[in-house]
Amino acid sequence: MGKRAEVGARGFTLLELVVTLFVIALAVALVGPAIGRSTETVRLRADVAGFAALFRHAREQAITQRRPLRVVVEPGAHRVTIVAGEADLLRTRVFPERLVIEPAAASAGAVRFEPEGTSTGGEYRLHSGDTTYRVTVDSVTGRVRSIKE
Repeated sequence: MGKRAEVGARGFTLLELVVTLFVIALAVALVGPAIGRSTETVRLRADVAGFAALFRHAREQAITQRRPLRVVVEPGAHRVTIVAGEADLLRTRVFPERLVIEPAAASAGAVRFEPEGTSTGGEYRLHSGDTTYRVTVDSVTGRVRSIKE
């Protein structure tokens, strides 16, 4: 007696495998660019948060140390520096070149925080690609806000 093939046992046909691979390739092609865009958005949000955090830190330090501090923004160098007095550099952060920093006014190159928490105020636009954020420093309260435009 010879061996008989079991009636219930069956593998995948070549057509089924090709259709499955096509569906997987289509899903990867559609999802891939969306993931790339979302990582750029996350990077931009992190850069904006870091930019605003420097202003908040300077305000807190001005209050706790009871001395005025300045935050100097250098858009061309993509650099923000916290300065005490005339030349005492306390902290510097360099941002990536893809992040464009634009002061809203020519006088917004530096924001001074006083020991009482007030500031000279300022407004900056930060953008990368087609996404723009606005970071504002209130002159009366020294509060720092970032808003997506």
